Amino acid sequence: MTAAPHAGLDPSLLIAAPAEYDAILLASFGGPEGQDDVIPFLRNVTRGRGIPDERLEEVSHHYRANGGVSPINAQNRALKAALEAELAARSIKLPVLWGNRNWDPYIPAVLQEAYDAGHRRLLMVTTSAYSCYSSDRQYREDIGMALASTGLDGKLAVDKVRQYFDHPGFVRPFLEGTAVSLAKVRAELAAAGTPEAPVHVLFSTHSIPTRDAEAAGMSDDEPRTFEGGSAYVAQHLAVARTVMAAVEPAAVEGADWSLVYQSRSGAPHVPWLEPDINDAIADLAAAGTKGIVVVPLGFVSDHMEVVWDLDTEAAETCAELGLAFDRAPTPGTHPLFVSGLVDLVCERTVANHIADRPAMTDLGPWYDIAPAGDSRNFRGEKPPIAEHGSTVGLAPAKAVLAEGGSATHV
Repeated sequence: MTAAPHAGLDPSLLIAAPAEYDAILLASFGGPEGQDDVIPFLRNVTRGRGIPDERLEEVSHHYRANGGVSPINAQNRALKAALEAELAARSIKLPVLWGNRNWDPYIPAVLQEAYDAGHRRLLMVTTSAYSCYSSDRQYREDIGMALASTGLDGKLAVDKVRQYFDHPGFVRPFLEGTAVSLAKVRAELAAAGTPEAPVHVLFSTHSIPTRDAEAAGMSDDEPRTFEGGSAYVAQHLAVARTVMAAVEPAAVEGADWSLVYQSRSGAPHVPWLEPDINDAIADLAAAGTKGIVVVPLGFVSDHMEVVWDLDTEAAETCAELGLAFDRAPTPGTHPLFVSGLVDLVCERTVANHIADRPAMTDLGPWYDIAPAGDSRNFRGEKPPIAEHGSTVGLAPAKAVLAEGGSATHV
């Protein structure tokens, strides 16, 4: 299959040639691991926005309520171990490094450690599946800034796998989870004597500013039109349809669905994607819905936004309204997801190369190299890796050879 169509740019320029890598970088958001970490972590997340500590303390309640610990770091350790096991099972000798954007282990330090250990070309896999600034471009900018701050640009090459929102390894665990959750909600309704009561599936993802959403999938090279006005919205809608169409007909019979948003932050006057999940639940209850299945379609693992915003707040909203509720699992370390991530790595490698690029929606497979300006940063441009025309993160062949590494480049 070919990359997603781009009217103003030759699609072949957005697909990377297989290369020789010597390590995988698992990159993630990061999270606090104790009460003393919470405010420093939130300072990192909101750096450059001038938010005082008093305001950060006001929004720290979900971390404070969980002992100051975000589940995400433990989940990344588990995912790293699962990737290492899958690689070993396939006899692929690529070590897995782990770095975070906002907490230890920080990406710049991990890149320096990788270079000091003799690595010269890394392939990055992130824990964000969809396309927008915060889930794609910001990772690529953070790598670019880290290479600059460590003096490793031109010495250490870093590439990135494609956004995998519609890769079978990401989507199929949601198929399983949606069917199971529908069965649980219907069983609860049956036990209450209302087996035919209406059930609604809410596919939930992180809300983002409307301006960022509108920039998702757009670039300097071409205008594009997406359902919902955004690649971010269109990708979620396409995957949600795929899930509902692929789940056994008997499981979804009589159940409607919609896309909702959660975890909004920022100034109240700035428009963000809506509807909020709790508002949607209230509206559905008023319209006669009796059962709610929440599918955290935008998330890779059960991190804080899932366990607080869904398992706590959304669940409480349903309880207050007398609705049956169940939340489907995220992919986490599901074997299909782990295997799919390794397949994405193999799409890019010379050894163990996988030429097929599967996608379960018409939007994909997404590109390896972003068009220039894709998902623009409105707070100020930073140098990104893996962008058409960018030289950031590409080590010159002579420099790589001099260091004893691979001379294969995109």
